[in-house]
Amino acid sequence: MRSKVGAGVIAGLIAGIVFGMMMQMMSAPTPQGGHMPMMQMVAMVVRSDSIAVGWLYHLFNSAVIGAISGLVLGGRTSSYGAGLGRGALYGIFWWILGAQILMPILLGMRPFASIMMPPMRMVAVGSLIGHIFFGLILGGISVWLVGPKELKVARAS
Repeated sequence: MRSKVGAGVIAGLIAGIVFGMMMQMMSAPTPQGGHMPMMQMVAMVVRSDSIAVGWLYHLFNSAVIGAISGLVLGGRTSSYGAGLGRGALYGIFWWILGAQILMPILLGMRPFASIMMPPMRMVAVGSLIGHIFFGLILGGISVWLVGPKELKVARAS
């Protein structure tokens, strides 16, 4: 695939599906003492309670984040190692910006609320792990789709 942005969108959607499946298995505590599926919490950002809306919003964000990655990092990644490393860092960046700043603000909370509230800390750790996996998958698939500039293969002697 020649388009770095297109490769980023496809890689972002694949990474988003994997991360979404992780989120589908997670739940977050509610102020009333119950639990809520993470995808339902994602849907609440766009004022919905529907898990399907949560998935659509999550995949939209995954495609946009992938496109940005392709635009910004697409020409700078020359190997799978570099793609995975930059992808992991990119995932951490989006955990801070998206999960710790933007999402709490859009849900009417303070930034970094999930790491300041003891019942939410495990959710924050799960989210961090998910964002790192997202970044690793995004970085690896982007390199695979665009093609590394150099691919060294060890030859058996």
